[in-house]
Amino acid sequence: MTEFFELIANMLNFTFMQRALIVGGLVSLCAALLGVNLVLKRYAMIGTALGNVGFAILTIAGIIEFVDFAPMAISFPLIILTAFIMLRINNKSKARGDSAVAIVSTSSIAIGVIVAGLTTGITLHICSVLFGDMFLLQSWDIPLSIVLSIAVVGMFVFFYKQLFAITHDENFARATGTKVEIYKSLLAILTAVTIVMGMRLMGTMLIAALTIFPALSAMQLFKRFLSVVIASAIIGVVCFFIGMLISMGQDLPPGACVVGVNLIVYVIVSGIKFVRRRVGV
Repeated sequence: MTEFFELIANMLNFTFMQRALIVGGLVSLCAALLGVNLVLKRYAMIGTALGNVGFAILTIAGIIEFVDFAPMAISFPLIILTAFIMLRINNKSKARGDSAVAIVSTSSIAIGVIVAGLTTGITLHICSVLFGDMFLLQSWDIPLSIVLSIAVVGMFVFFYKQLFAITHDENFARATGTKVEIYKSLLAILTAVTIVMGMRLMGTMLIAALTIFPALSAMQLFKRFLSVVIASAIIGVVCFFIGMLISMGQDLPPGACVVGVNLIVYVIVSGIKFVRRRVGV
């Protein structure tokens, strides 16, 4: 136990680790909250597509040597636009929506890899973008993440009833006068903002896991929507910090470690649910 606390103390001595913990903790909270709606609406894979779009953007921006802030400034509008496009397609047909996610995901990765291959090749930088690297975070990431996280959480709480309505029963919500399309667009915007905030730390290939695993784990334990949302937020943040401890201690990519911890938690809670069913609890 003493070594555990010493590890935490050592982690907090490094500026890059402080940035990673603050930014990652905020991103994990936002992603876990939104993840419940995304999973229940069957929009979970949209996060993967948006992350892959981010990979293409960061790769191209890195190749042409933009300043550090420019890739993020470009990522926000492009990823939000992509979210809107996929949302619109998904509204037309489930099959076409699934196809849109697949097309965007694979095309974005292909574009990023081709651009890198035509210039400097597949470098360690590309691997960092794909799978996460805390050293990619800059000093301005902390205030930006704080502001955006307050906005995301604030909007989620303020429009909680409407988001619950469109998630639980979209047709009933529309019949009662709820402007369904507006709130679905809001959900898409909040998701896009969260993806952009966390994709450099978690990696563009793994960022979507923050919206999926905590929600699924919470659903194994609770049935009420509010309970699931709260549990998802707690699980997401706790798994992130444990994953970062493992990443620091074993010198492993942070994104992979955080996802690994989330996977273990999901397996455990799924086992608990299975046991409950067997014993009739």
